[in-house]
Amino acid sequence: MMINRAGIIAFTLCAATLLWSPVHAQAFPTKQIQLVVPFPPGGGTDVFARLVSQSMGESLGQQVVVINRAGAQGSIGLALVAKAPADGYTIGLAEMGSITLNPWMFQNAGFDPVKDFSSIGVGVVYPSVVVVGPTVPAKDLKELVALGKTRQLSFASGSASSQLAGELFKMVATVDMLHVPYKGAATAALDLVGGQVDLTCVTAGSAVSLVRAGKIRAIAVMGPKRLAALPEVPTSRESGFPDFEQVGWFGLVAPAGTPRDVVARLNAALNKALAQSDIREKLEVAGLESKPGTPEEMTALVESEYARWGKVVKAVGIRPE
Repeated sequence: MMINRAGIIAFTLCAATLLWSPVHAQAFPTKQIQLVVPFPPGGGTDVFARLVSQSMGESLGQQVVVINRAGAQGSIGLALVAKAPADGYTIGLAEMGSITLNPWMFQNAGFDPVKDFSSIGVGVVYPSVVVVGPTVPAKDLKELVALGKTRQLSFASGSASSQLAGELFKMVATVDMLHVPYKGAATAALDLVGGQVDLTCVTAGSAVSLVRAGKIRAIAVMGPKRLAALPEVPTSRESGFPDFEQVGWFGLVAPAGTPRDVVARLNAALNKALAQSDIREKLEVAGLESKPGTPEEMTALVESEYARWGKVVKAVGIRPE
């Protein structure tokens, strides 16, 4: 019996394809994934990360572990992600300020926001909230401006976006304030409670528990509408300062060069988490609005925000530190 060599080769290749294709399709993930949050525990970024990580882990079949790597207003953690292997097992939370503002505000942020990351997807959008400490008598923005005309106020920043919000307030209200930088919103809020600083601009998730406990006071929402988490707090527009608005966002990124199929799986798991009603409700309570989308949409957002904030930083006159 003659053996058809070509036929055997063809059969072997076909069998290999049938056997191995499913393996490759299911190859990611085969171990736990690290989600690097570039801020300390306790802030809005941490709330978001811990909510979506559990759901993503269930969808992916592997645990997604949140790792906090704070420092340089988010730059240290993002630089760590940028330098990680491009295999999807190290991903990072990108906050609007840390990824699009830090490269303009630091001489060496440690990463390029456009070249060093593969976008996974935007998770939430949110307005900043102006909060003051117990030693500040102002109950609204007008009273805060009036107070700033009589003495120098100090404002804390736990991220580049909160620093820019403070600089924007200085410009809009024509008041002088002393900037005091912190590693994250949660640590800034603690010093706000202690009276070491007068005010800061943060996500509602970073301050709502302290506001409800009466330890600090929220006086304005820097967005187009009031927050469900703080319905009694007026917007800056309602307070007579329509130019004092800032809407930020959180998203997930992977190192540049991460395979597209891996990014697609991570994106699908993120969007599935954001579609869950219980997660959406918990995000809303923290002042965060769920915003599912595609990797391409996030890439376009990063590019446009990077260009936009570069112009703002130069206009406000902030120099790289």
